Amino acid sequence: MLNQLTIRNYVLVDHLDICFAPGLTGITGESGAGKSILLGALGLLLGDRARADSVGPGAEKADICAEFALRPGSALHTQLCADELIESDDDLCLVRRVISSEGRSRAFINNVPVTLGYLKEATEHLVDIQDQNQHQRLTDRVVQRDMLDEFAEAKALAAEVARHWSVWQTSVQKIERLRQLATSQEDRKNLLSYQLEEFAALNVAQRELGTLEAEHKRLAQAQSILGQLSQVQTNLEQLDSLRHTAKLIETIDDSHSALQAGVETLNSALSLIDDAARDLRHYEDQVVVDPQTLADTEARLEQIYELARKHKVQPERLSEHALMLQEEFNAINSDRTALQQLEADEDGQRAAYLGHAQKLSALRQKKAKAFSQAIDQNIHALGIKEGALSVVFHEQQGEFGLEQVEFHVRTNQRFEPGPLSRIASGGEQTRINLAIQIVAAERSELPCLILDEADVGVGGTTADTVGRILRELAQRTQVICVTHAPQVAARSHNHMCVVKNGAQTDIQALGDEQRVEELARMLAGADVTSKTRDYAKTLLSEASRAK
Repeated sequence: MLNQLTIRNYVLVDHLDICFAPGLTGITGESGAGKSILLGALGLLLGDRARADSVGPGAEKADICAEFALRPGSALHTQLCADELIESDDDLCLVRRVISSEGRSRAFINNVPVTLGYLKEATEHLVDIQDQNQHQRLTDRVVQRDMLDEFAEAKALAAEVARHWSVWQTSVQKIERLRQLATSQEDRKNLLSYQLEEFAALNVAQRELGTLEAEHKRLAQAQSILGQLSQVQTNLEQLDSLRHTAKLIETIDDSHSALQAGVETLNSALSLIDDAARDLRHYEDQVVVDPQTLADTEARLEQIYELARKHKVQPERLSEHALMLQEEFNAINSDRTALQQLEADEDGQRAAYLGHAQKLSALRQKKAKAFSQAIDQNIHALGIKEGALSVVFHEQQGEFGLEQVEFHVRTNQRFEPGPLSRIASGGEQTRINLAIQIVAAERSELPCLILDEADVGVGGTTADTVGRILRELAQRTQVICVTHAPQVAARSHNHMCVVKNGAQTDIQALGDEQRVEELARMLAGADVTSKTRDYAKTLLSEASRAK
């Protein structure tokens, strides 16, 4: 509920602190005293557009702050805890809006800066303002559906329907993306299949290219190599004089180290030459003149080179490229497998959604009549004797079920029912909205409800009925009502009066005597007499007895 409202430099208010209590608070005052300033300030806290002319004359900024009591465990309390804007054991929330003289604004929750969008979402759970010209909340089909679901005690089932819808639609979107991908990839897959068949037919092994190129080079110059090897072997065999020299040196009878070193080096050189001759003879055995093998090798190389040109890669990267093509092909097949699995899952998800949605539809249909009848009773009590509300279901499959809910009203039996926003006049809309709020409050905790002249256009016993109903509603939620009806003001638990002191607007909580004077003014205007005071006391007395 709303505990306190503080206003600084807003329009005609320099400084105003208002404390609110539970129950029904009536706010009265002469026309033009500035009751709309209170609603305007609260509207800014709810995220209304800020304007430079909201700032009082000569001030740099307007500052509006409100303290709300939260219900622990409520959706808003849980959200604020999750966003670290409140402690889990805290039940107070401070909402603030600052507007500069240039029209810029900042929003805060518990002194933490928040976006205007976040402020709007949060305060939707705190305050609902209803006036004669703005009935957006109750004319919103989403709100109407939620009210019916609360009355039908179907909120949990509706949440399950929304969850199954989300799961199902996520699969539907994935399936659509994969189907589009599969269609676009079909030609690519066929090309990859053909290319992989080419690679498989050629069957290029790792490092095969280097081996083939070396073998081709040797085969191509085999004849020349053999001729060179023959000349080399001939030269190596003409070393007899050198061998004789080595034996001659060995006959020298001297142990000089230089002589011994020379003998060892010469013998080592002859030994290495012999080893080289053996290696070259082994190599010579491997070099053959084989025109057929040369032709086969050239053909194999040409196939490899041709495939490399075709795929625009270096020949030595063909094996790597083949692996990349295979991976791409496998990925496409994997997408198709995933698509098949998703399609199988989607059938079950759709069935689960429809099953829960059909249960929800049946429950809504079952409870709609009782919901309408309960509202009709209040509409009649509020003076619209021929008024009636009906719940109309429009087929619309979606996250909230198989239908959209819309409230239709009739205020005269001669006319067909229609949407609330089009059929009823301003005053009738206010009273019908009030009737709906009362029934909705029986099953849910409404936010702090602020009504601007809910009694407009009524008087006498009907105004007294409005007051009685508002007081009954205030047993479930805090109600703040701006009223011109003394019968409504008399039924209030708390009475505040808006007064104008020169150019400034102020609001005062009234004591018993002040309350009698204000009710008398509302009854008689400027001509307050003892009779009007007595009648004011009678109204308060009757209201007290009714309590």
